[in-house]
This record gives sequence, structure tokens and C-alpha cells, in this order.
Amino acid sequence: MTAELARGQNQAVPWTRLEIAVAADGALVLGALLVGEGETALGGTEAVALPGTPPLPGLAPPGPPAPEHRLAVDLAALPGAATRVELFLALPAGPGAPARFGALAAPRVLLMGPGGEATARFEVTGLTEQTAVVAVELYRRNGAWKIRAVGQGHQGGLPALFADRGIAPEAAHRLAATLGPRPAVPAPAPPREAPAAPGPATPPPPAQPGAPDPAPSAGPVDYTHPRRGRPAAPAGDRPHPAPGPSAPAPPAGGPAAPVAGDASGWSMEERLHNQVWGMFEDLARAVAAYRGAVEFAEDRREREVDAVLDDPRARTGQGAADARAMASERYETLVARAQEALDRDLAQLTAESRVVEPALPRALAGWDSPVWHAYRPPAQPPFALRLGELRLPEAPELRIPMLVRLPLERGLWVDAGRLQDGDGESRSAGLRALAAESAAQHTARLLAVHPPGALTVHLLDPAGSGAAAFAGLRGAGLLAPPAPAGAAGVDEVLERLTRRVDLVQMAVRGGARDALPPGLDTAEQLLVVHDFPHGFDDRAVTRLRYLADEGPAVGVHLLLVADREDAAAYGPLLDPLWRGLLRITPLPDGHLADPWVQHVWTYEPALVPAGSGVLAAVISAAARARRGSA
Repeated sequence: MTAELARGQNQAVPWTRLEIAVAADGALVLGALLVGEGETALGGTEAVALPGTPPLPGLAPPGPPAPEHRLAVDLAALPGAATRVELFLALPAGPGAPARFGALAAPRVLLMGPGGEATARFEVTGLTEQTAVVAVELYRRNGAWKIRAVGQGHQGGLPALFADRGIAPEAAHRLAATLGPRPAVPAPAPPREAPAAPGPATPPPPAQPGAPDPAPSAGPVDYTHPRRGRPAAPAGDRPHPAPGPSAPAPPAGGPAAPVAGDASGWSMEERLHNQVWGMFEDLARAVAAYRGAVEFAEDRREREVDAVLDDPRARTGQGAADARAMASERYETLVARAQEALDRDLAQLTAESRVVEPALPRALAGWDSPVWHAYRPPAQPPFALRLGELRLPEAPELRIPMLVRLPLERGLWVDAGRLQDGDGESRSAGLRALAAESAAQHTARLLAVHPPGALTVHLLDPAGSGAAAFAGLRGAGLLAPPAPAGAAGVDEVLERLTRRVDLVQMAVRGGARDALPPGLDTAEQLLVVHDFPHGFDDRAVTRLRYLADEGPAVGVHLLLVADREDAAAYGPLLDPLWRGLLRITPLPDGHLADPWVQHVWTYEPALVPAGSGVLAAVISAAARARRGSA
């Protein structure tokens, strides 16, 4: 999987031979710079690779200006004194060439292995008047190589970039002059009241210090997610409701006021769903940029202190103390800048959350939302469902709703086993009752957001240990008739659902959807298995795996309440089931990872507040509606 890097984030490089691919909408110059200790070019101008310059060890000669580049790098062949390789981009000279990066779409940088496999991607966003930019850097840390997304632009172009790396100004200008004269850079345009939303291919640019000397801020950060642009006018006669409530207008020149429903989609529910996912990705990338910037600052401080200790003449005395103090001061400055940028991002996301949360419809809202009052069953199935909330340690008060699309593409595994608390010690294993209650509330929400009769719920509880948690649903008649006790009931229900999957699959593949047997329940099916694997033999486990794999495509979904340790006796047989289901917990626990930067998020289930009667009222209303539709 290709990781999408945010500015300041880094990733390990698993090869010594690799390629850096660059793609842009117009011709660019690609170059490289070898950097040694002290953050300076290794040998002055001899450390710079540009089109037409002598080749450097470990680096293929860069090609002429072009929209696409591939630069081969052999890390093992680099000079031993090289601690970093900076890959930079510059605008070519000549008539018709753009005068600044802000006139182009964001360049894309891809890290590729020797076989052409891509492992990391970075879009250099947030550029305005700059004419040269350090896009990424390959750096050595503790004997291993990593890649870092930098995105540090220079309004002074290549001469300013080279001068920052210790090359004398005269030599820097002579080297840059080999590319020809630069067109004049126009004066910056006056700031807009609100930043424009980027196009679909442009990720949100988290403004983070990710390089030794960050360039001045180019203006307010655009927090709009690439898939959360202003919705276009609807086509044809599709409904397109007006945006939801907005926050008060910000001061002139500040970031745009957040608006509920400010995302793409053909219904308000879909737009809110996409907006919440955009907030989730924005928070993930903002925290990734912060963590990457802090790691960069730590790495820089270590290199500076090591440089002092490596020189026996400078290890002691006031000079050494001053050098350490300067390294610590630079570290604190970089961390403070990173924290300032993160605080700005979190403030904007918090303001957006305050607007979006009250506008969420029932299926996406928490149980404490007023939208559950005076509940009436819907006429159509929802677009998505809320399972809980997600948060990160850098922003414990900012909770992002965890939403899943419906119908469920993956089943759910409610973990009834031992969780880990913040001190790393196992809590009591008495979570089974909480897991059962959590599963019952998830089931009640699924029933409540579907039209009456559109979802049939089968409960398999061979030992009867979940009877109390599901008593309300059972008493209201919202569950299918109970199966016989023990293994016989397990076999009967699994046989019935497996047969349904097979019949619907054959009808769909044969184009004969109307040829289903009379009496077949065509509603969506949810199989809830409590206290798994009690009552399951190998044949039943195999059928359950079949339902988990094949069922979602034909309307059969799975919710398991299980302890992984209890199921360990089945060995590899359950591994595909464990990996294929979405694992959630009855108590807050950090175990969910996002697909972009692999943060470990703390998940909190969507549970009814203590003492609230909303769940009983919803179950009662859903039961009345089902009886009325029967």
C-alpha cells in the first residue's frame, strides 16, 4: 500500500536502490543536493546535481526540464560523509514558463522500489510565490535510511536554496545561472477572505515546519479536504439541499467559517458523511505533520550535539556549553512552531465539529443527540451508521464520529476479551456483559435506522449468556424467532443463511432476480453471534467464515461478540475471520489504525448515556411500526 505523506512526516526506506518519480502539470527542473554534517552542502557546488552538471556518486544525472522525471538513487554508493540527499524542484527558464509555483497544480513525488513498486507519495501543496522547493529528503538515522516530506519553498529560487546550504552567494548564483534567466516574479496578490478549496487531486496542506529553516507562512491554511470542496450544482432533477447551520462569520482575513454539509454529495446525509470523513483525514494528517516535525527537531538536535561531541577539542568548555544551548534553543523553536501550527489546525477542526455534530441525522448522531427525541422510523435505509467516536492523544477533547457505510461491507467483532489500559496492565476480564450490551445497542441502532421490516436480525446465543442484554429487543419482537438451544440451533440458523446466500448469488449471476423461491426473506439480514465460539464446531466455523466473506454482497451481515483468546483453539482457521471483521470494543481502547499514516486511534463506542430512556423509547416505537407494517 502506498502511504500518503503529510509535510514533516517520514517513512523508512526498505531498499538501497530506489527511484524518485516526479509528476507535474508543466515542465519542472529536478535536482539533488548532498548534505553533510552541519547542514551544509558536501563540497559546495560539487554536491549539486542539475541537468548538465557532472554526475554525483549514487545519483543518476537529472534529465532536462520536463513534466515527469525519474531519478535513480543508490544509497549504498553515496559518499560516506553524506547524511542527507535533498531532492528539489525548480521552475525552468524561458518565455512562457510559469513565474511561480502557485500558478501550477501541486507537483507529485513518488518513492519507488527497484521493481517499480510505490511505497510513499507526497503532494507538494501550499506553494504560492516560490520558484524553488525542497520536495523530499532522504536522510540517514541510526544507520537506516528514511524519506521525509519537506515541501520547503524559496521565493529567492535556487540561489536562496543553495545559499541556505552553505554555498557562497556568488557560486550559488553561477550554478543557478546554468538554467538560464528566470522570468520576473509578479507581486503577491492581495489575500482573499477565505482560501479556495483545492481540486480533487490536492490533499489538505498541513502547514508544518518540516525543514531546518522553514519559509515564512504563505497565508492561512486551507482546511478543506480534497473531497470536501464546495458542492457543484446538481445535475438533472437530483435533490441538493441547502447547507446546514454555520458558525458565526470569522474576522476579516481569517479562515472560512465552517458550514455543516460543506462537502460533495447528492444528499445532505451523504455530504455530512463525507465531511466527517474529511475531518478525520485532516486530523490524521495534522497530527502526522506535528509528530514528524517534532521528530525532525529531535533528529537535528541530536546531530548538532553529536557534532560537538565528535570533536575532542570542543567537548568541554564554554564553547561546548554554548553549542548545546544553541541546539536546544533551535529544537524548542521548531517544536514551538510545530505546536503553534497544530493548535491552529485543531482550533479550526474543533470549530467545524461544533457545527457538524448538531446537524447529523439520526443514523450518524450520538444517542445523546436531540434528533432521537420523538423518534419515527425512516422510510429509506440510511447512507451510513455511527459506531462511536475516535480521538488522538494530541487532541483528547476533539472526537471525530466513526462512521461506516451501509450496507456493511465488513462485519463487526465486538471484543469481549481483556483490554489494555493506559498503564499497560490488563483490566479485569469481566467485559462480557459490557460487550453484550454494546452489541445490543449497535443492533438496536441498526434496526432503528432501517424502515420497518427492512432488516431481519438473527441472534445466536447458544449458552444464553446474552439474554439480559438482548431482552428488550427480544421482548419487542424485533428479533427473528429464537433458534433451538445449543449446537442444533447454531446449525439451523447457519444452514438457513448459507442457503439464502447461495440462492441470491445464483439469481444475481443468472440475471433471474425474480426467480427466488416464494417465502424467501428478501430483507437485509444481520446475524448476531454472542459468546462465540461457544456452540460452534469446525463445520459451523467454516460456514460462519463463508457468511463473512460472501454474505455482505447479497445482504447478509455479521456481528460477533467474542474473545480472541477463547477462540485461539481454532488456530489459523479463525485468522481470516479475525482480519476480515472490523474489531470494536465496549470500552475506550486504542487499537484502530487509519490507512494513511497508521495512527493508533482510541475508539469509544456509541453507547446510550447512563439513566437515559431514549433507547427504550426508540425500541418501542420501532416495534409499533413493525407491527403496523406486518
